[in-house]
Amino acid sequence: MNSAKLIRWFEQNKRDLPWRHTKDPYKIWLSEIILQQTRVAQGLPYYIKFIKQFPDVYALANSDEQEVLKLWQGLGYYTRARNLHHTAKEIVHRYNGRFPSTYAKLLQLKGVGEYTAAAIASFCFDQAVPVIDGNVFRVLSRLKGIAVPINTSEGKKIFKITAAQSMDTSQPARYNQAVMEFGALQCLPQQPLCKTCPLQTECVAYQTGKVERLPVKLPKIKIKKRTFHFVLVYSNDKILLQKRQNDDIWKNLYQLPLIETPNQKSPSNNDWKLFYDKWQITPEHKPEHLSQTNHKLTHQHLNIHFWKLKTTGLSLQAVDIKQLKLYPLPVVIANFLDNYNL
Repeated sequence: MNSAKLIRWFEQNKRDLPWRHTKDPYKIWLSEIILQQTRVAQGLPYYIKFIKQFPDVYALANSDEQEVLKLWQGLGYYTRARNLHHTAKEIVHRYNGRFPSTYAKLLQLKGVGEYTAAAIASFCFDQAVPVIDGNVFRVLSRLKGIAVPINTSEGKKIFKITAAQSMDTSQPARYNQAVMEFGALQCLPQQPLCKTCPLQTECVAYQTGKVERLPVKLPKIKIKKRTFHFVLVYSNDKILLQKRQNDDIWKNLYQLPLIETPNQKSPSNNDWKLFYDKWQITPEHKPEHLSQTNHKLTHQHLNIHFWKLKTTGLSLQAVDIKQLKLYPLPVVIANFLDNYNL
């Protein structure tokens, strides 16, 4: 790969993003965690909010997990937020507030994989470690004509070697940022801008007419379908909330009491009886169905129903409606409650 052409393209076309004006590993780390599985346009406002509320790793480490999850609300993949909080504490208590400066030690941090460790090591400490994300897979696959599936052990091994051989080790930070940006803006997944590509003459895929066929990726795992019935149980100015604690989606976030049913069925009379017993409530009327929506996660598709149920009294798990804004909620529930105007 002609790294000089690539870096020249980067200097002329790069987006002006706040984390590109710093070598502070805290800010680079934060941006990389936010941008995992997230587009820049969606992640940027969250980055700005986090930097404002937690300007350094000490502020993040000293915060409460619920506060972190609330700020993360709507970004999805909440394990990232929990790992973010855990690692901030580790940086403060184990490393005295200073991030490890080597790729190997960065990899030991919770939530920091090969890509994130490489980004921090190269951007902050000028280590010649190549970053490999979806954009880089695509650029290298097309430039080199590599048809091995990118999501296989063999593919990952080949691309790791190719990335190391292709990078400009004299300026690793600029090179890594350039190749990622090139994939994001020029070598697009669909309708790449081949006609104006500065690397056109050395691109095997372009020269052989295989641009649209590369990179190769094996089919995703089967999508799991689930049906959730969330029940707005209320009495006067209080409602019930429960914290999700199982090793499942939305762990440690709060939700309305839930009945999960198979095959998109409505709760049976027995389901409702068990629900009343579990929450120790006496309903004043039959449950009223309010709305239905579909919510797609990476490996799960949720058929979600919302119900309303008034009761004569509530347990200690009830919260004041005015305090709802303090609780981190899955975005689909937060949107329902906002629209319902409690």
